[in-house]
Formats: sequence, C-alpha cells, structure tokens
Amino acid sequence: MNFIENETPTKLRGGYYTDLDIACFLTRWVLETSPKRILEPSCGDGAFVEALTRVGPRRVESFTGFEIERAEAAKAQARARNLSGVVTEIHTRDFLAWSLSKSWETERFDGCLGNPPFIRYQYLDKTQQVLAAKIFGKFGLKFTKHTNAWVPFIIAALDHLNPGGRLAMVVPAEILHVLHAQSLRQFLLAQCSKVVILDPEELWFDKVLQGVVLLFAEKKLATDQKSSGVAVVNAQGRGFLTDDPAAYVDGATFTDAAVLTGKWTYALLTVGERALLAEAAAHRSVFQFSDVADVDVGVVTGANEFFLVADDVVERYKLQRWAFPAFGRSEHVPGIIYDRRTHEANRRRGLPTNLIWFGDEHGAKLSNSAREYISLGEDQKLHHRYKCRVRSPWYTVPSVYSTNVGMLKRCHDLPRLVLNSIGAFTTDTAYRIRPKRVAERHLVFSFVNPLTALTAELEGRHYGGGVLELVPSEIERLLVPLAEPRSALVKDLDRAFRESRGPQAILAMQTRLVLAPIGISAVAGEAFGAAWLRLRSRRQRNGVEGNI
Repeated sequence: MNFIENETPTKLRGGYYTDLDIACFLTRWVLETSPKRILEPSCGDGAFVEALTRVGPRRVESFTGFEIERAEAAKAQARARNLSGVVTEIHTRDFLAWSLSKSWETERFDGCLGNPPFIRYQYLDKTQQVLAAKIFGKFGLKFTKHTNAWVPFIIAALDHLNPGGRLAMVVPAEILHVLHAQSLRQFLLAQCSKVVILDPEELWFDKVLQGVVLLFAEKKLATDQKSSGVAVVNAQGRGFLTDDPAAYVDGATFTDAAVLTGKWTYALLTVGERALLAEAAAHRSVFQFSDVADVDVGVVTGANEFFLVADDVVERYKLQRWAFPAFGRSEHVPGIIYDRRTHEANRRRGLPTNLIWFGDEHGAKLSNSAREYISLGEDQKLHHRYKCRVRSPWYTVPSVYSTNVGMLKRCHDLPRLVLNSIGAFTTDTAYRIRPKRVAERHLVFSFVNPLTALTAELEGRHYGGGVLELVPSEIERLLVPLAEPRSALVKDLDRAFRESRGPQAILAMQTRLVLAPIGISAVAGEAFGAAWLRLRSRRQRNGVEGNI
C-alpha cells in the first residue's frame, strides 16, 4: 500500500505535463469545427496555450483556463501573451469549485482541451474530496472513494460544452477498465454522439509507468440523438502525431453502446471475436465463475510484512506455536499445485512461508519472545495502521481459514487457480476459492484455457508495470469451460508451468485438452488465444512473451 508521506510532490498534485506534439494533435481536432470559446480545466504550465498558438487560433475568440498552482498559472499566462486576438483568462482556482458555482447556461464552451490531474482520491484534500463527490451527485452518477481527480474533471468539463462541442484530452489508459471510471463511461455514452480512444503503444508518462490514451468526444446535438458508440484505434510510435487527427476519428470502427454496459475493453475486440465470445458464453459447458465457485479474499492482516515471515524470524522469536504454512506471492507457486514439496522448497529459499496467527491468545498468555515480537511491530507503528488499530488487540487477526483452492490476486500473463493440497493459509494478496458442484482438481485444470484468459483481460484491470489484477466481482464474471481431466493431466499442467514453457504454448495445449472435448472448435480456440495475446501485449505495452 502507498502512503501519502511516501509520494512525490508531482504525484500528489497530478502534474504530468503534455508534450507539445500531443497537445497540437488534440488541438487540431478541436479547432476543426471553428470553435469560438475554448476551455482548459487544468492548464498547468500552458502546453495547450502554446499548442493553440502554434496551430493557429483561427476563429477562437476566448480561452479560459484553470490552474491551482500559482507558479504554473503564471507560466501559462506568459505563454498566453503570444496568443494574439484571443481573450485569455487563466484562473488560479479549483476548476471543480468554479464548475459547481456556474451553470451550463452561463458558462458554455465550444471546445475543451487538456490533461486533467491524475490524483488518487485519498491524496486529495478534504475540500477537493467534497467537490469531487458533488460533481458526481450533480449528475446522479454513482460515486466511489476509489475515484481519481481526472474523472470528475472530465465530467464537469463535458457539462460545459455546447451541443456539438468537442473534447480532446490526455487521460489514463485505465479509462477503459477501472471500476471507478464506470460512471464516467456511462456519462460519455449518454452525452456524446461518438467517443474515440486513440491507443498508443508508448508509455508517455513513464516516470510513473502510467499508460495514457487520447480521448476524443463530440457532444450530442440533441439529447435524443443516437450515439455511434466507442471506438478504440491503435497507434504505433509517435509518427501519427503529425497526421490529421480527423482521419483517425472519422475512419474509426465503432462498437455499439449496447455492448459496452460495463468496461470498454470489449471495444478492443473485433466484431468476429465478440461474436465467438457470445457463442461460447451460451455453450452448455461454459459457466460464469460465480456459477461454479465462491470467491473470498485471503486473510487480511493489515501488515503482511509482520504476519507473513520466513523461518528465521520464527526461530529468532520462538514463534513455532503460532506459525502456520502460508503462501501469498507468485514466486511461492511456480505451478498449479501447492504441496508439501513446494512448501519445503520455499522454506529452503528463505521465502516468507509462515503466517503468524496468535488466535485469541494475548497478553500474559503469550511467551516473552512473542511479546517481544509484538513490541517490534509496535515500534514500527503497525498498530496505528487502519486495519490493525480497529482490532483489539491489534495483532489478533480475524477470519483465518484456508481453502483447498486459491488464486493469486495479480499475475503477469495468465491467472491460474492453485490446488492447495496442504491447506496453507493465504493473505489478501490471494483469494480463497470454494468450488460448487465441481471437483477441485477439475476446476483448477479447466481454468487454464484461452477463453478464460481472454475474459480475464476483458474483466480485469492493470496499472503501472502492466500486471493484471482481478477483484472478486471481476473473477465472478470470468467464463470457465469445464472439461473432465484425468489426474495425470493436472500434474502435466503443473509441470508445464514449473518448466516455464510459456503462456502461448500452455494455452495451445489447453485448447486441445479443455476446449476441444466440450465441442468448441479449434478455429474459435485460436481466435480466443490470438485476442488474449493482443490484449496481454497491450497491457504490458510490448509483444514479448514473459513469465506467467
């Protein structure tokens, strides 16, 4: 977990500025309709003011920008002096506060440009948090405290656009998939006649490993106008930035809004791939994960580095009585079976394989060495952490139980279930899985296949570094074809992972062993595998096969 005191000033204010060639590219598209009034809700040092100067303001009469940092606002104002013939206002105040104090009738714009701040909700001050919530409330949108500042900024900016107005912005690539942007996605579809996401391969904000996309949105001329939907257009390198942006927007292939009720990752598929996916979902031997298993988070300790430890810590503080086998990282589980052999190998490597669980013992019931270990945690202020301080005493961990099947929360290439044959505990870096009406080995084996891998890419989320993460609600929506393997095949699959045969080779094998036996064609299996590879490579921003 990241804490505010560990973050840089740049990250806390979301100040990742736009390169001039990107700003000019976006500006050219907005200016195509000859707007008179331009809005920029977070103008930073004035990159888009400079772009407007370079491209030529044409019929633009006024430019209104907002920047909360005075020093940066002064830079933007200095650049604005070169914008001849345009009335320029740079307000040193919060755009959201201004937006809430105005109405569309009094403050209307024909175009909006910008790069809204990337700031996590918990890093906003209390006033900013309230403003963000009010923006959602103003439009009856579902609000979550997991949101990021760029989301309410886009919502508010779009509200101030005239019918037919254009918005072009640099936004995080996660707009396609994160749950906290669902309200924004719905709002864009409701308000806009078309939405185009230009999806470059490069990571332009590589200091924070933040993938970005270019958002082009055109507001409806009338509320009853039908939306064309969403299009995602791929772009390689930076050469496209010298092209006409209209060529990408006008030539895009749109996915109907009816298909995009949740995440927009489905717009990354071709029409043919979506048809095959719908056909597979209706197959009698393909189930949603929620139909065949329950998902629960692992043991929530609040301080995994204290409660999940290696043998040397157990020995030093004589914690054997309270130490239980555990795993919680991908390096703990090289295959799909976590057995005694794997556990002992992890112990020899010095990995943290022990969950320290004091149960209901505390105070005088504990040994002197155990109390010494607890004092060590208190010296590190662990008892002040939220999930620890709500417990009494703080080191008593609740809901400690194991299941025979687990699943790591994150993966590099493929999500996989783990057959937990020794009943090891898992922390909240993994999930506890309880199969329903299906054998444990059966589910673990069948889970590895190109159809499930593809739906994991569509339903999951990814952040810096390209690691795929799935939360329980997303896991529940995964499609799982159920085949009945022989015991030897489960061991063969485990061996394939341990030998690092590579995800493509493993998925090809499972196409034959899982999809073919239930009647899904080789053509469909290959299509699912190809779509998975494309989405996985996009997530990792490369075409290189990595470790699972």
